Amino acid sequence: MSMANKPRVLVLRTAGTNCNVETAFAFEQCGADVDQVHLQELFAGRVAMKDYHILALPGGFSYGDDIASGRIFANELRVRLGADVAKFIKDRKLIIGICNGFQILVKSGILPGPFAAGSKTIQTATLFNNDSGKFEDRWVHLKVDGKCVWTKDLPKTIFIPVAHGEGKFIPVNRAVMDGLKKNGQIVFSYVAADGSKPAYPDNPNGSTEDIAGICDPTGRILGLMPHPERHFLFTQHPFWTRLNVGASRRVARTGFGDGAKVFQNGIDYVKKHLL
Repeated sequence: MSMANKPRVLVLRTAGTNCNVETAFAFEQCGADVDQVHLQELFAGRVAMKDYHILALPGGFSYGDDIASGRIFANELRVRLGADVAKFIKDRKLIIGICNGFQILVKSGILPGPFAAGSKTIQTATLFNNDSGKFEDRWVHLKVDGKCVWTKDLPKTIFIPVAHGEGKFIPVNRAVMDGLKKNGQIVFSYVAADGSKPAYPDNPNGSTEDIAGICDPTGRILGLMPHPERHFLFTQHPFWTRLNVGASRRVARTGFGDGAKVFQNGIDYVKKHLL
């Protein structure tokens, strides 16, 4: 790992993770030193979570989604690395989980939070099978809301892709949902193209109250089903050749897509508060 005075990002992977390269690329383009590390390296003590400022759990199908999406990874993170995760959070560092990473954060109890090592943390939400009964691979519009480090200065709506079979967010009870609303933890919600209430496929999974992503009460831990790393570059937009006119010229000139600001916000936070 580089010892330069730069934000350091740990992209944690295991068998079945397949979005680690794109996630690492996004952080690197924003000025971070990034290591893609297998979970076993942390178990063996060859890599330490405390040496990083950001923990990123990328998308994919960890352990082949056996039992349930993200469940095995979540158990390993909570049981074998719970103390390290709790210390990481206490030190005001950042965590982001994308797609399978969101499933891991929810099923380990890190989200909605707060998280504590050992048996003190329980799971209060889940991500379940899509209502459509099939894998959903499409682009979606998201309304941006809530209080979150990762979403600072984002537009009111963004356009990024989803790719999942188990993305339906379900809280365990009404109290959990009320808490998410009260604390400003609902960060991303599926909307129709015109910003109105979505129906399928604008809400691709039937998620409760159209939730696509949440943060913890501190705003430093973010989990979302859609993939911001897959719209990091402007040319990843499915209609980019038709958008290089009018108001979109500014976006085209920067070269960045709607997801880029998410990663830049994380790096900016580290530079301001942790370096």
